[in-house]
Amino acid sequence: MFLGGLAIFLFGIKYLGDGLQRVAGDKLRDLLDKFTSNPLMGVLSGITVTILLQTSTGTTVLTIGLVNAGFMTMRQAIGVIMGANVGTTVTAFIIGLNIEDYALPIMTIGTLLLFFIKNKKANNFGQVFFGFGALFYGLELMGEGVSPLRELDAFTELTVSMSENPLLGVLIGTIFTVAVQSSTAAIGLLQQLYSSGAIESLDAVLPVLFGDNLGTTITAVLAALGSSLAAKRAAASHVIFNLLGTVLVLLVLQPFTALVSFLSERLALNPEMTIAFAHGIFNTSNVLIQLPFVGLLALIVTKILPGDETVIDYKAQHLDPVLIHQSSSIALGQAKKEVLRMAELSEKGLIEAGKFVQTKHKRHAELTYQFEDAINNLDRKITDYLSQISSNSLTAQDSNFHSMLINTVRDIERVGDHLENLIELSEYQVANKVQLSELAMQDLEEMFELTTQTLQQAVLALETGDVEEARSVVLKEDQIDKLERQLRKKHILRLNKGNCNGSAGIIFVDMISNLERIGDHSVNIAEAVIGEE
Repeated sequence: MFLGGLAIFLFGIKYLGDGLQRVAGDKLRDLLDKFTSNPLMGVLSGITVTILLQTSTGTTVLTIGLVNAGFMTMRQAIGVIMGANVGTTVTAFIIGLNIEDYALPIMTIGTLLLFFIKNKKANNFGQVFFGFGALFYGLELMGEGVSPLRELDAFTELTVSMSENPLLGVLIGTIFTVAVQSSTAAIGLLQQLYSSGAIESLDAVLPVLFGDNLGTTITAVLAALGSSLAAKRAAASHVIFNLLGTVLVLLVLQPFTALVSFLSERLALNPEMTIAFAHGIFNTSNVLIQLPFVGLLALIVTKILPGDETVIDYKAQHLDPVLIHQSSSIALGQAKKEVLRMAELSEKGLIEAGKFVQTKHKRHAELTYQFEDAINNLDRKITDYLSQISSNSLTAQDSNFHSMLINTVRDIERVGDHLENLIELSEYQVANKVQLSELAMQDLEEMFELTTQTLQQAVLALETGDVEEARSVVLKEDQIDKLERQLRKKHILRLNKGNCNGSAGIIFVDMISNLERIGDHSVNIAEAVIGEE
């Protein structure tokens, strides 16, 4: 019953978080991007996003992605991670409301909204309701499943040992949280054990609570293994922050226990809400104590994990909105600078994609996805900026230049899509253990090299406005098309000789097809330069 309840509880948390995220739309990333200008704002953003995601780990992973992308500094990320620790306490307060009796009716409302109303927004709210109800239903089953523990002498002796030795309680809380990969589930179980009387004293309960809080950092550590340096640093800051908080509270454990006991009696709190208050006070106090030392924490993490990290700057650097109304020509010049940045990101992305296809090192795939994400972001920003410029009256020359930039942005964005396709094909190859022959890999390398040269030359022509350079890019189109046909024929010969199987052949053909399309978009950029002249 306990394991089944735990399963339903974890499903409810996940389903509720996904539903809240859909209701909120794709604004969570923007929220973290815009409102983390200082550590305090980072804390508030971390609280908000964690409440919506219903997982502090999800917020930490999202933050790691933003640090990788250059959207956020390490100092800002630490603020968000601190906020995530406070935000995750909200679930404990929700559990403290003790509305298990209404769990099934709440799930019924969710089911009605999910299956009987043909409206996406209603379906999203249905998911929230169903997840919320499942959370409480799973919690009730967990409570019933563990209630017999209070009759066991061994468990009673264990709780006495935890009262006498707080470090044992911390260890047990950490191990259980690592086992279920959810501090929310661990704290929910602790609330049920305390409520049912299986653990009777706060002296035994609170150290386990601190261990639950410490155990949640392991998930971030596991997520960061094999990831970038920025990911490892964010995970390390999470561990250090929670570890310091646990050490500090253990030093003042008796006064802290007395404070929680006093609040429980004065406010007539039920056992679940008592744990929620303890959790909230602990995490909030930890943030208030450590917030002034964010810079020091960032320095410590950098010293522990030294090295230079590849940071991709997603943000537009040249699009000044003031210039739109002052001078369309200057604004277009600024837009061109940003288009060039976008084009350079596509070049770097193509190089990383080629490295991943050849080496299968995960870092190259991660960087390619980040470059593609950055390209998409700049595509939106530049297109919006150019749309605002078009509302002005433009000269014939500026109008042609404007059209050229619009077309070029579209071509570069499509290059980014093909980069993503190449990585996905290579990941499929790894996941399904598909082997490409040595000759096929050599052919791919040749195609990558020619396509990369073509794209780089097109970007150079765009930057300098050199028509001769652009014309030489156009001539390369025949070379790329000819090479693609040759490689297809060689592939068929390998297939006929049995040197290559069907799955490998599909991956190979799709890869060279994507590279040929990147060549076409490079030529489009070059032709736009010629047309502009």
